[in-house]
Amino acid sequence: MITRMKTDHMSTRSIRMSTERRDCLRREVLAALQEPVPHITDVSCARSAGGIHDFYSEGDYWWPDPEKPDGTPYIRRDGETNPENFVAHRLILRRMRNFMSALAAEAAFFTSPEDEEHLSCLSSRAERICREFFLDEDTRMNPSLTYAQAIHGVCIGRGIGIIDTIHLADVPYAVEMLHAMGRMDEAVYQGVRDWFASYLEWLLTSKNGIEEMNTENNHAVCFFMQTAVFARFADRSDILKLCRDQFKSRLLSQMAEDGSFPRELARTKPYNYSAFTLDNLCILAEAASVPEDDLWTYADPEGRSLEKGIDFLLPYLQDKSAWPYPKDVMHFSAFPVPYAFLFFAGSRLNREDCRMLYDALPAHIEDEEALRNLSVRQPMLWMPPEPQPDLR
Repeated sequence: MITRMKTDHMSTRSIRMSTERRDCLRREVLAALQEPVPHITDVSCARSAGGIHDFYSEGDYWWPDPEKPDGTPYIRRDGETNPENFVAHRLILRRMRNFMSALAAEAAFFTSPEDEEHLSCLSSRAERICREFFLDEDTRMNPSLTYAQAIHGVCIGRGIGIIDTIHLADVPYAVEMLHAMGRMDEAVYQGVRDWFASYLEWLLTSKNGIEEMNTENNHAVCFFMQTAVFARFADRSDILKLCRDQFKSRLLSQMAEDGSFPRELARTKPYNYSAFTLDNLCILAEAASVPEDDLWTYADPEGRSLEKGIDFLLPYLQDKSAWPYPKDVMHFSAFPVPYAFLFFAGSRLNREDCRMLYDALPAHIEDEEALRNLSVRQPMLWMPPEPQPDLR
């Protein structure tokens, strides 16, 4: 099970939340209760080489070649998203994450333990979503990403597509929160853990997983962020140690000595990619750290650390007009957003400036690129839960 690091700065039932953020959570809870349960099997794409249970997506920055009669093979235009590509499975997975995280947050932090009717309503809906998305034979998603980020005329899927499941990161924490409260059926709980254990094994042994593991930019960060979350959920302390070792030996070295990420600054969306990389590196630290090996306070021999990365980027999140690098070619106006690292750093590093910015940033986000780049939607779920009585 997930064992979270304890903190003296925050505790459950004392969540600080603006009226706007609370209203946003209420809307997400209402959607989770009223809208249909999302399934990967709801939509399929004729271009997918997989079956109806296989997640499928297409590379964002790949476009028809105007020099070819049928446009294939597609050609790359970095930073320019092709609106005709298949994205339905990404949206379905993210909606499932939104539903699960909202239901768990509402139950744990904003519902009285005495309100049995509401708690039962929230938890039974969460159970149903888990059962149908991960477990039921007719509607489950296969625990693999063989066909993610395919390129028309080039390949049926790539390791780079593993980044499409970053939004699963909240789900184990939502499930563990509800289970700790006695609000998750044991068979469903164990079934979901088994699903994530299977996906973890695929990540570590498949051709696509090994390819993604060995990338050198934000993709490697996101690979090990997901691996750490799923390993903690699956009780794989050996894999958690691997993630901590990779953080120290490979991932932190992506950072320059001033705290920037040069590979991301060289992209066509330097602002977005810089924040995205730091956010996921911090989420990895939150998932993989143990009391005796805390990545939040680790600094390598060159002095690179999470706090140095925060010190570099935070002024430009507070005042985007001060950004001294080129503007992103698309969606520049949509950022910054309430990154989880701001919430976590408020606690782990006692950075009130980060927490104040997190509280000030808008909770309601409409821009698709911004929504896609938020790995964690409800960081409060990652905090230690108070024991709750089993009232069922």
